[in-house]
Amino acid sequence: MFWPMLAIALGFLGIAVLGVLAIRVFVEAQRLGHQVTQTTRRINRAAEDLERAATDLAATGEALR
Repeated sequence: MFWPMLAIALGFLGIAVLGVLAIRVFVEAQRLGHQVTQTTRRINRAAEDLERAATDLAATGEALR
């Protein structure tokens, strides 16, 4: 009777450990998704700034002709 009870307890413990690890992976994936979103916004903002600066530079170059 001892071995079946031990097997059930270890099985439950294994499922509990896998559940905790799954929750940690989910939280880290959420955090990574937020970082990707923030980085994408920064890249878009930098691209817009670069486009604006290039437009101003082109206008200045035309004025110098």
